[in-house]
Amino acid sequence: MKTFVVGAFAALMLAGGASAQEAPKQLNFGIISTESSAALSKSFEPMLKDLEKAVGVPVKAFFAQDYAGVIEAMRFKKVDLAWYGNKSAMEAVDRASGEVFAQTTKPDGTKGYYPLIITNKDRSDINDLKDVLDCSKGYNFGNGDVNSTSGNLVPSYYVFALNNVDPNNCYKRVVTGNHEGNAMAAANNQVDIATNNTESMDRLQITRPEARAKIKEVWRSPLIPSDPLVWRSDLAPEMKAKVLAFFLGYGRLGTPEEVTRARDILKTTSDGWGVFAPSSNAQLYPIRQLELFKSKTKMQNDDKMAADEKAKKIAEIDAKLAELDKAMASTPNM
Repeated sequence: MKTFVVGAFAALMLAGGASAQEAPKQLNFGIISTESSAALSKSFEPMLKDLEKAVGVPVKAFFAQDYAGVIEAMRFKKVDLAWYGNKSAMEAVDRASGEVFAQTTKPDGTKGYYPLIITNKDRSDINDLKDVLDCSKGYNFGNGDVNSTSGNLVPSYYVFALNNVDPNNCYKRVVTGNHEGNAMAAANNQVDIATNNTESMDRLQITRPEARAKIKEVWRSPLIPSDPLVWRSDLAPEMKAKVLAFFLGYGRLGTPEEVTRARDILKTTSDGWGVFAPSSNAQLYPIRQLELFKSKTKMQNDDKMAADEKAKKIAEIDAKLAELDKAMASTPNM
């Protein structure tokens, strides 16, 4: 691991040796709004303080009301690096010159999580996907942020697109909230069903165990890659090297006391993390597939589109999916 960190540092320095890009005098770390900014600030503060010491400049947390706010902040260089979900990371890469450099893990080394549909545990009428898709019941649905992987993209495809159901036509009311808000709404019977994920449920068990006890899971997706860390691609190479060395060494390198302290901090960050793993934009390939599959399914079910136009657009999507298949086949560990 030490060899990897040193090697990564050297590669970044060589790649950026001729660059005139100056290292920033402050780093702004974007944090997506999975719960209240106060709770997130408290959760991330110890790790960001250690990052600050490692890179030698102040590190400030940046919050926005929704995921798009963090993406746009990176686009306009108000955010230098950020914790995203996979869908929002994809948007940051495509629209804000972002670049994935690391990936969160769980304390047991797991590199993934499961999007969920949840409800109140006392709801005897909602127990599985068939109940979720029963449009005759007039349910209220708590959906996630449009840029959320688990709160929106994954259920949009696996739950709704594959079953030819439009939530806006199926449910009496559709409201949008963050993971914490949706969980609390389900626990308090303010919505009938809501999107969420296993990471958020783990976090809720720590922060509000009485609410977690009121929630049951009624649908679980396939495994989704755990959250990426993304920096602006134009961040100074010297700073990139320092940031990368910090995250890949955090909880791995140092004295036994330093390693234990860092791992204890990670366990209380967000929903409870383990050490970070190196990553790249290739992590987003499965998410890009989901987006394309969702678009293709929607198009196939569009009875108003002319047949020739539909065939052309579906062929374009199939070509992009084929390109992704090749990219995934040539990428190790995909």
